[in-house]
Amino acid sequence: MPQTDSLWWSALESTSTRRPPLANHLDVDVAIVGGGFTGLWTARELLRRDPAMRIAILEREVCGFGASGRNGGWASALYPQSLAALERRRPGDGARVGAILRRAVGDLGAALGADGIDAHYHQGGTLTFARNPFQEERLRAEVDEARGWGAGPDDVVWLDRDEASARARVTAGRGALYTRHCARVQPALLVRGLAAAVEALGARIYEGTAVTRILARSGRHPATVVTVGGTVHAAVAVRATEGYTAALPGLRRDLAPIYSLMIATEPLAPAFWEEVGFGGRETFNDGRNLLIYGQRTADDRIAFGGRGAPYHFGSVIEPRFDHVDKVFGLLEAALRELLPAFTGTITHRWGGPLGMPRDLSPRVAYDRRTGLAMAGGYTGDGVVLSRVAAQALADTITAPDQSTEFTDLPFVDLPRRRWEPEPWRWLGINTGLAAATWADRQERRGRSSRAGSVVDRLMS
Repeated sequence: MPQTDSLWWSALESTSTRRPPLANHLDVDVAIVGGGFTGLWTARELLRRDPAMRIAILEREVCGFGASGRNGGWASALYPQSLAALERRRPGDGARVGAILRRAVGDLGAALGADGIDAHYHQGGTLTFARNPFQEERLRAEVDEARGWGAGPDDVVWLDRDEASARARVTAGRGALYTRHCARVQPALLVRGLAAAVEALGARIYEGTAVTRILARSGRHPATVVTVGGTVHAAVAVRATEGYTAALPGLRRDLAPIYSLMIATEPLAPAFWEEVGFGGRETFNDGRNLLIYGQRTADDRIAFGGRGAPYHFGSVIEPRFDHVDKVFGLLEAALRELLPAFTGTITHRWGGPLGMPRDLSPRVAYDRRTGLAMAGGYTGDGVVLSRVAAQALADTITAPDQSTEFTDLPFVDLPRRRWEPEPWRWLGINTGLAAATWADRQERRGRSSRAGSVVDRLMS
């Protein structure tokens, strides 16, 4: 029977000992709510700018409990919103964001090296396979579009059937889009190592500390974070709660918690990898409408995930939603169909929520008047984006009157767009999931389908 814990956490050599919870009143310069990538990177970047800053990180469970410790381990240059949408809002942003994110993949690896964090970082790039004519048409168009936004010939490449097969062999492969701007990581090692690095810089981390309210600065009183164990007063209170944002008062419509589920195989023999390839340890997916994603792990497993789990009415988050047998079955079937040489065993099945904004744009904000700040909304692309957002937020907090390449990003101080109230939110999101599933089914049958465009219309 497969384990229900994340592969990433179960593979750690030692279990995580929970840090003590907050048990008294605290006065700090910055209080950060959330101990995932966003909160930890923000603390790191603030302390690198001002080592004397007093920072407290408040985490309900343990650092990395949420998406930061459960994701697919893609450190990519992907952005959840189309670069064309950025360009329409402000000319030049499409090319600029693309360039910053491509650079940020390598910068993440350099940051991990500087902090002595071994997270199995390996920049092998991504192979996105075309497995029917419709996927090939979309992927070829993506290559042309990327070149239009400033990507060079070595950044994004179309590989023909033979070139793609020389890297990896999948069922019905017609070619592949290849980008070198993606690295494989082991997320639990990354987030645990980052937490330790932040503590070494002087931040205090309180785990098992549920935050019930975040209150704005009022008059001479600082921003206030109320927890079950004590109250924290701070000049700045940062919300870094991502998929769990909906649980805070007044924020149920800010980010929709969307579930992504994963499976992992047993370690696979050298003969398997000789047959299927992935010698460069590329991350991989294909051009279907309903997202899948995979990686070859450091111990030669396949970690494979995808969307398809339903959005739950009212943005409710419950542990039982992390495991949906039907979706796990579909993921296993998709993996075996993609790589029929895999005849082994699935050893792990897990999942969890990520945060999706109404307009698919991440957001960074800081209000000097209230002392409230936030960063998040990565729609599953947060391994690299969270660090970029943290750099923007740290620049904004420490030098609010200065402009940097990060504070000038289009998602900084972007007005928030809230989700519709229920039942429209439930109907819209689940209709989009159903439309993507239907489009993929039609394309496998050799039929063109416009259903995939329903998602774009729902999110516009």
